[in-house]
Amino acid sequence: MNQKNSLAKILPVMFGFFIMGIVDLIGTAINYVKADLSLNDTTANLLSLSCFLWFLILSVPTGFLMNRFGRKNAVLISFVVTLIGLVLPFVGYKNGQGSFDFAVIFIAFMFIGIGNTIIQVALNPLVTNVVSEERRTGTFTLGQFVKSLCSWLGPNIAAWLAASIFGWTYVFPIFAVITLIAAVWLWLTRINEEGEKSSISFAATFAILKNRKILWFFIGILVLVGVDVGLNATLPKYLQERCPDVITSISQADTLKSYFYFIVKALGAFVGGILLMKVSEKLFYNISALMVTAGLALMLISTAQWSILTATVIIALGYSNMFAIIFAQALKQLPAKANEISSLLIVGVSGGVIATLLGVISDIFGTQWAAMLIVAIIWLYMVWLIKPINAKDEA
Repeated sequence: MNQKNSLAKILPVMFGFFIMGIVDLIGTAINYVKADLSLNDTTANLLSLSCFLWFLILSVPTGFLMNRFGRKNAVLISFVVTLIGLVLPFVGYKNGQGSFDFAVIFIAFMFIGIGNTIIQVALNPLVTNVVSEERRTGTFTLGQFVKSLCSWLGPNIAAWLAASIFGWTYVFPIFAVITLIAAVWLWLTRINEEGEKSSISFAATFAILKNRKILWFFIGILVLVGVDVGLNATLPKYLQERCPDVITSISQADTLKSYFYFIVKALGAFVGGILLMKVSEKLFYNISALMVTAGLALMLISTAQWSILTATVIIALGYSNMFAIIFAQALKQLPAKANEISSLLIVGVSGGVIATLLGVISDIFGTQWAAMLIVAIIWLYMVWLIKPINAKDEA
């Protein structure tokens, strides 16, 4: 296919990863909504459930959607749904002055979750239509770099707006305009998907879990997303708790998170995307998993701002390439079933509901340290995964 590695077709697809990163705005918004509505952690973190539950419900049906309408059209549908979710808070949320504020933001995050479910299922397989096989892992990682840029911009724009006359909710129309641009750009780009459709079902999709490696990778996605969302929601509150004399507001803590977690993760994904064109994916995974483990250990024993932020940098660098590596490894197991595997793996993004559990834990124990400990314990699965990911593929 002469469209493979064509920059004109790759760029609008890669821009889709930026829209994918809008889901990370949820972690930032939770902290602002909590302050606006005077909520406890348990109630505020229910907002993550409204978003990430859809990855559990709709990931496999999105595979059917791709087979029926095509991967590109599925991504375009995700843009439209995301756009609805971004418009709702701007027109209906009154920053704690309205009686339906929680309901409005809950429904808005639901639309963002539905849109993000569809794009996460459809975009990675769409990459395979425009990028040759030998460049896919690096491209997936560069996609995570683009996604991380959005994740970094969200908290910074929200913090700047929160300190202005506009208010933090103006971040939503800004991302709505960007989503609209992405939709028009992809819509105008012709991508050949011939020969990619097949007949799939729920039974056939979940039967893929009989392949032990795909099962392990599926659990790995659950853990990866759970840890990422958990850190996103917990880190600013953890900084405030451990450094009350230095960190005086949630927007200040959120800005630090954006620089020391999201921007570092973006840079790690950019460098990793280049290195993975040449370096063994499995070796890269081993080093990355151990780096995050070291960072989480340092996080738990840190009481000073500099050491917490150092731990954050280590975690971000280690984490930055792991999602792409696991995704690429899974697709290599059964390349003919890319749609089904993508649908199945994105069910694992429902691991983001861990933020709800972390809210309950922090309320019960009265400390964010307890929530961070749960994150570290969950991460140990990724360390265990080092052995099977380096084993020979099943016949």
